[in-house]
Amino acid sequence: MDIQELLNRTDRFAAHAGCQLTEVDEHHAVAEMTVTADHLNGGNVCQGGALFTLADLAIAALMNYSGQLTFGISNSIMYVSSAHEGDHLRAEAVQVANHHKIPSVEVRVTNQTGQLICHVTGMGYRKSAQLQ
Repeated sequence: MDIQELLNRTDRFAAHAGCQLTEVDEHHAVAEMTVTADHLNGGNVCQGGALFTLADLAIAALMNYSGQLTFGISNSIMYVSSAHEGDHLRAEAVQVANHHKIPSVEVRVTNQTGQLICHVTGMGYRKSAQLQ
């Protein structure tokens, strides 16, 4: 099973938000999106939920890479700087602990110049079921 292809097809919310997985292996996952006018909040910067959705897609790909169904149980996001319309964002998730039941990852979301936009940590719970 190709997790990248599967999640790009089945994670309809992330796809609708303009997020797409571009790299996935057992150690890291990358999701990307370009900020559009639809991502902006009342302050005319990228809305935090859009940033979280991008990071969450990378988290899901990494945690589900083995094919064992894993759901997020805890996440934390720290906003460092704002993203603006036209910015191309890259969320790279890396393993912190690949525990058989409770995996954890870190994600750095950066813009096209490498500027850190936000940092996300995620923890999941692996079910006994396989991802389908």
